[in-house]
Amino acid sequence: MTDKLLMIVNDPAFFISHRLAIAEAAKEMGYETHIATMDGEAVSSITDKGFIHHLLPLSRSGSNPFSELFSLFSVWRLLWKVKPKILHLVTIKPVIYGGIAARFAPVKGVVAAVSGLGFVFVSQGIKATLLRKVVNFFYKLALGKKNLRVIFQNPDDCAVLTGFSIVDRNKAEMIRGSGVDLNLYSFMPENMSQTPVVCFAARLLRDKGVIEFVEAVKILQLRGVAARFQIVGDVDLGNPATITPAEIATWRDEGIIELLGYRKDIGELFTNANIVTLPSYREGLPKVLVEAAACGRAVVTTDVPGCRDAIDPNVTGLLVPVRDAMALADSLEELIQNAEVRQRMGIAGRALAERAFNIKKIVQQHLDIYSKLERASNCE
Repeated sequence: MTDKLLMIVNDPAFFISHRLAIAEAAKEMGYETHIATMDGEAVSSITDKGFIHHLLPLSRSGSNPFSELFSLFSVWRLLWKVKPKILHLVTIKPVIYGGIAARFAPVKGVVAAVSGLGFVFVSQGIKATLLRKVVNFFYKLALGKKNLRVIFQNPDDCAVLTGFSIVDRNKAEMIRGSGVDLNLYSFMPENMSQTPVVCFAARLLRDKGVIEFVEAVKILQLRGVAARFQIVGDVDLGNPATITPAEIATWRDEGIIELLGYRKDIGELFTNANIVTLPSYREGLPKVLVEAAACGRAVVTTDVPGCRDAIDPNVTGLLVPVRDAMALADSLEELIQNAEVRQRMGIAGRALAERAFNIKKIVQQHLDIYSKLERASNCE
């Protein structure tokens, strides 16, 4: 009988952008590969690639307890239907619901990918503190299966969950991000004849640092710094930290930033840019910075978990304090004014991508974990 792999991801578009290469490699290895997601336009892309797709009633921000219980039940029912040899869970709700359901279903081995501790862990206040306690409790329940591995993208997130005894240290694995196809994101020298272009690319969430970026642009405008500034990305109305359409309309009216919206041609945009920035509050290991490195672009990002792990500080980019628009403006100005430093950092960034972020290496690390879980289940 063919072994089955079931990968559960909230968003089908996220699967395509961040986990497709792993699923394709598993399929080539002989796994009967199943993908379960919420509904979305990218579902057709999943089925077109020959995967068996299952719809789940998941939402990224749902707070109705009855809906969430139904989501948990639906995951449990799917596990009994598929009976996977390996269950691969990606993003917070699949990790929690899938991890809990797997303890009461015929699943041999579980991979839980913690791709950043996210909104719950960067928010402040009493409500956020209480929510973290609840999430920690469910994480501990979900990650308690014996034959399980938890993939972390940076050591800080690993330290948080192992420090609270949520994850046993011998179950923790470290993989630096989702990788990048070095053929699709190729190195091209900067266009030195143009006004320097600074590109911010991310979902338009407050915890991505978009407000600080806009403030930094205004500071640089007042200083008379000659550069073009771009925001690539769209609002995410399913996330409580989203930027509002009214704020975007204000920025458009101010006319100092080019608002490009959601784009699929990130590699081309970075090739046409000179600097990439992501002043996020916390990440797993941001794919956008990996893509910037592959394209050979200098980076300015924040000295926080995930972001600092995506660069070699002062070699491939600069680190700034989180939530500090002035420091962000200073570092952006430093690179805008110094093409030689930018180019040196870009060359070093490409070398970093080849050394640490090659998609082939990242995929193989995942397949090795699958094999490790299979061997453990055969010994039971």
